[in-house]
Amino acid sequence: MESETGRIEAFSDGVFAIVITILVLEIKVPHEKGTELWHGLWEQWPHYAAYVVSFLIIGVMWVNHHTIFVHLSRVDRPLLFLNLLVLMVVSVIPWTTSVLAENLTDPDSANIAAILYSSWTVVYALAFLSLWWHVTRVGHLFHDKVDKDGARATRLRFGLGAIAYPCTVVLSLFSAPLTLVAHFLIAIYYAANQIPIPLVIEEERLASESDLRK
Repeated sequence: MESETGRIEAFSDGVFAIVITILVLEIKVPHEKGTELWHGLWEQWPHYAAYVVSFLIIGVMWVNHHTIFVHLSRVDRPLLFLNLLVLMVVSVIPWTTSVLAENLTDPDSANIAAILYSSWTVVYALAFLSLWWHVTRVGHLFHDKVDKDGARATRLRFGLGAIAYPCTVVLSLFSAPLTLVAHFLIAIYYAANQIPIPLVIEEERLASESDLRK
């Protein structure tokens, strides 16, 4: 089954927007009153830190998702289900963020919460990589201007998250705060180093179209 990409993009954007909104709703208003409110606000610093990191992670996810779909002219049934898988994984991030924030300063449970948080980013990386591998496997969903071989060559860089995030799981065994910092740095790296999907040079595209007409 093939259809236009607009509907799946709109649905996905809605899910991303809801997930990001849920993130901030997990930060509760402190119960303290008067001057004690300053103390109550400070006590919630793990929630602020976890919110910023998860917002960046989801934001980078959305940018990469948008980058892929803006280069597609159609979708097929497997892509629809792979996209649903990605959205399902993204939807769980507010919960893992909340668990980490609630336990970040607890010496008995901080590492467990960090392992959960990091493990789920591994699941996301694998889900997103599966989507990209399907898109580039044949290249039949791309616009004509996309260099299909060049796009296929980006698989390795797209898959770096499947290597980096397992390292944060190992780090989680030793320090939950450092794990959160590691996720922040990984998100910043991906935000600053977006992977361009290569396009066919116009002359090559015209030559290819000419060959097809012969």
